[in-house]
Amino acid sequence: MEATLKRILDKLQQLTRRHKALHQENERLQRYIRETEEKLKQAQEQVQHLRTQLDVLKLNAGELNAADKKEIEKKLNGYLKEIDRCIALLSE
Repeated sequence: MEATLKRILDKLQQLTRRHKALHQENERLQRYIRETEEKLKQAQEQVQHLRTQLDVLKLNAGELNAADKKEIEKKLNGYLKEIDRCIALLSE
């Protein structure tokens, strides 16, 4: 009986250590995911910024085709609508 109880306690300690190790690994992986998501967000913002710069350079160089011009016009109109919405919110 005592041997069985000792085996159960040993297994319980092993399980407790394993649980703690898995918990720590899970926390590490969660931190890694958050950091990776933040890096991805920053990279996406940088890509968007670079695309905007490219569009401006193309516009200044006169190298835009009709579809590109329409796309830039659409973006500018969207920005203007957003600015108008912000102004309306501020004036309330």
